Amino acid sequence: MRATWTYHPQPDDHGRKVRLHAPSCEANLGALADPRAALTFVPGSVCAGTLNDVPLAPCARALVDEACRRAGAAPAFVEPPFVLPAGKHAAAGAVVREPDGRLWLVAPSNGFGGYAATFPKGRVEPGLALQATAIREVWEESGLHVELTAWLGDFARTQTFTRFYVARRIGGHPAHMGWESQAVHLVTPDQARALLNRDTDHAVLAALLDA
Repeated sequence: MRATWTYHPQPDDHGRKVRLHAPSCEANLGALADPRAALTFVPGSVCAGTLNDVPLAPCARALVDEACRRAGAAPAFVEPPFVLPAGKHAAAGAVVREPDGRLWLVAPSNGFGGYAATFPKGRVEPGLALQATAIREVWEESGLHVELTAWLGDFARTQTFTRFYVARRIGGHPAHMGWESQAVHLVTPDQARALLNRDTDHAVLAALLDA
């Protein structure tokens, strides 16, 4: 008998179906309002309501694209110069923090890059500003629409040099994550420390907590 395969509901950038070899399981969605609870959303999870006075509701790409345009034309704040080391690709991402102290993490589909969980980030596309890249990558990987609030730091990774920002959620829904993620976690900093499996992400978390 042929096994039943699970596919991500969102196709990849080439329109192809993405098979999930070990799909994640949603967890604890009923504890959304508990600031100590760890939640896991999967594509299509049903979880309505409001968290920290911001509704969980899908966000259209057009709204995110407009936010990226504004970020490119008029950055939200002044930040240090970005000096790209030789041999590295520029990238940007954000640590999305809730007012209750919890953080949003993404679980890359099929553990891409060796990540069990990580902060949303991605390479800078030609012509796209760093802050705009961070906003777009957060939405594509987590389904969340965010506003950047501060520069956090620049971190060297295997192939990239990544600028991270601190961000707050202003819309979106984690169940609408793009194909690059098979789960989105909402966790406390201590829970994040246990989920993150790469030293570079632990450095990002440490920078946030030190700040």
